[in-house]
Amino acid sequence: VQLQASGGGLVPAGGSLRLSCVASGLRFGDYAAGWYRQAPGKEREFVAAINWSGRTKYYGDSVKGRFTISRDNAENMTYLQMNSLKLEDTAVYYCAADLKLEEIATTDPKMPADYWGKGTLVTVSS
Repeated sequence: VQLQASGGGLVPAGGSLRLSCVASGLRFGDYAAGWYRQAPGKEREFVAAINWSGRTKYYGDSVKGRFTISRDNAENMTYLQMNSLKLEDTAVYYCAADLKLEEIATTDPKMPADYWGKGTLVTVSS
């Protein structure tokens, strides 16, 4: 199983960016997917999660109303549209997948999702 995140970069505060994550080696349509992030010197935190069908979505409090998660099962992709970016959104963003949505949409510090991708760096500048 492999998850590969991409789309990170340098963006000014107030700008937008879309992250992508492609999955391989699993029946992606069976899995919930999501995003976490880790800022310098901080613990990894939950950002967003989406169930297998795309009908159920959860967001971390700090990104509600600004970020939108979506997926395309035909392409084995999940996306994170980030709008109104703030300096504090600067972090490495990781995608994750698990058969159970609750294993991704959680603040459990164990971060129990089964599969993780390598991160993509998002830097928001002033």
